[in-house]
Amino acid sequence: MQGTIHNLYHYPIKGLSPQPLDRVELLAGEGFPFDRLFGFARHDSGFDPAHPQVLPKSRFLMLMRDERLAELRTQFDGPSRRLSIRIQGRTAMGADLATADGIEAAQAFLAAWLHKPADETPRFVHAAPHRFTDVSVVSPQMMNTVSLINLASVRDLGARIGQEVDPLRFRANIYFDGWPPFAELDLVDQTVDLGGIAMRIIMRTRRCAATEVDPATGQRDIPVPRLIHQQFGHADMGVYAEVLSGGTLRPGDLVTKRA
Repeated sequence: MQGTIHNLYHYPIKGLSPQPLDRVELLAGEGFPFDRLFGFARHDSGFDPAHPQVLPKSRFLMLMRDERLAELRTQFDGPSRRLSIRIQGRTAMGADLATADGIEAAQAFLAAWLHKPADETPRFVHAAPHRFTDVSVVSPQMMNTVSLINLASVRDLGARIGQEVDPLRFRANIYFDGWPPFAELDLVDQTVDLGGIAMRIIMRTRRCAATEVDPATGQRDIPVPRLIHQQFGHADMGVYAEVLSGGTLRPGDLVTKRA
């Protein structure tokens, strides 16, 4: 099988907007640079940056519970920690999250946007190299995986339910095309080649209610996990893979199954 990478994304702040990449430098055993290295923890999350422990995703702001986040268009620069937020094309706020004042402003903005009382204001957290990935609770290895979506699988689902499904609902790092629908699900424990970078597929991605949220509108409109299960007898869309060898990845690079 041979396919082609269409898009690359990372999500520097858990639950906020995907940010497209025109290239990414990968290292063996590591995820995408800056991917989910930051988050907004709930007021009672119990997360301690000085002693980071993996916690369920429900302890952080995220689309499964906070779908209004999808109405925000955020841009975050990892090195400088500058955050900008736009709503319907207009700048709503900008903050320097390297400063206490900037952090306080961003926390207050999100609390107001999500209609939270003052005593439930979320906290901006980071503890690199700790990542706030959904599968961090499985193992340190899974914390540093990358996520892949086969666009043919998404189209197949859409055709079966008679409704177009936006691939960005699945918040993957790598979107590729050219493989048969759902062929990726059968490759757990096998190695694939992406632009000369070896990756081992280690787990199918079971989908949660976050995929019900339209990333363009923030509305919860399609019961994606239930529909996947109705059509295919499972709730999986996409896979997680471990990076085995480093290198540069770009849209247009080939995706092939190694013999």
